[in-house]
Amino acid sequence: MYASTLLVSFLGASTVIAAPTWPAFNWDAAKPDGLETVSEYFNMLAQKVELGKFMAAAPVCDLSKAQMTTAPNPLTPPSPGLTLKHVAIGRGTQNYTCDTTNATAVPTAVGAVATLFNASCVASTYPDLLQMLPKLALQFNLTAQEDSRMGPTNLAISGHHFFTNNTTPFFNLDTTQYQIGEAGCSKDNQTDAPADAPKGQQGEKAVPWLKLKAHVGSTGDLQEVYRIQTAGGSAPATCQGQPAAFEVQYSAQYWFWEGQSSS
Repeated sequence: MYASTLLVSFLGASTVIAAPTWPAFNWDAAKPDGLETVSEYFNMLAQKVELGKFMAAAPVCDLSKAQMTTAPNPLTPPSPGLTLKHVAIGRGTQNYTCDTTNATAVPTAVGAVATLFNASCVASTYPDLLQMLPKLALQFNLTAQEDSRMGPTNLAISGHHFFTNNTTPFFNLDTTQYQIGEAGCSKDNQTDAPADAPKGQQGEKAVPWLKLKAHVGSTGDLQEVYRIQTAGGSAPATCQGQPAAFEVQYSAQYWFWEGQSSS
């Protein structure tokens, strides 16, 4: 099979853009650069397909070639001895509550919910496309069909992200298609997203980048998780005009590292 054919099948072919299972484009989020983001993605995809015509073989999905970068605001690096196990794009909401009796109160973060889409092969083979995916994903509304497709891509679901309480993020990467592991986590390190990080659908700043440590009892030898390349998700500065509970759309890259526990 030609490499270009594999690439189109893997990343999402423009010939099926009208398929009814695709999420709806969020026209409100298209200002000022949403349409440009989608156009840039398809232009880059077309370039990859064109280059693929001249490949002797299809690109190899080799995670050892994937390079995680947390510049320009670096997080502490993965612990010695860990290896990269999985890369996913998370698309969902950051969740907040507000004291509606106090307009100067600050929103309180109460976790997040996201679907995780398998981007391991993109990370290892097309890192420039990977960098675009969080911003691209934010241009499409979450719909009843988001469990089958992330925007204009063919990335398969590799798991789900949620919180077991207000401070404990949890990742379930065991699905019918993948058995990667499960992990409850605690925050180990945090840094602000870069100033030029993609804003949210209503102009919200990108949430911080994080390094998380897996709790004892996590499966699949999962040890550390990084949330980087975030897009949107931040709460407003105060609770003025906000309901008691609200969600802010976000997307991010998640990098999962495995190894033997030292405990």
